[in-house]
Amino acid sequence: MDDANARPEFSRDATPEDLIELCRQLNASGVRYVVIGGFAIIYHGYLRGTSDIDLLIDGSLENIKKIKQTLLYLPDQAIREIEAHEVASYQVVRVADEIVIDLMTKACSVTYEQAAAHVEMAELNGVNIPFLKPELLIQTKDTYRPKDLADREYLQELLKNDQGPEEKRSWWRW
Repeated sequence: MDDANARPEFSRDATPEDLIELCRQLNASGVRYVVIGGFAIIYHGYLRGTSDIDLLIDGSLENIKKIKQTLLYLPDQAIREIEAHEVASYQVVRVADEIVIDLMTKACSVTYEQAAAHVEMAELNGVNIPFLKPELLIQTKDTYRPKDLADREYLQELLKNDQGPEEKRSWWRW
């Protein structure tokens, strides 16, 4: 595939239900992670599309082993093709299974350790989901991609207006 941002041919777009199930599985395994990217932006009230699930993870070997074991629930078990050291070594490791999950130990300059102190927990369909708060999420969007620019502009406006959790996502119903 020539375009690094293109969706793999045999994966489908991730849905909110996929996010919930993924988080259910990760939580049950005690994985340390935070949801970033498109689903975090959507959670904070910006209605836009996304095709994958982006996770900022603790890059410890123990945590990566838990992630690898947990992602075996996906039908193609694509995680088997990825070695634990690769997850820690590369900026983004793309798990292209039925859905695409991007694993990152650092997003722009933000590490999991920094992010863990800036988490907003949401309970969706009985599952606790850790979303990165806007004040740090904006730093993960420090790229030249047009969608990241739009996300940054939205987050800047959100922070400027200081909307509370209920005001910014009264539409968020699953």
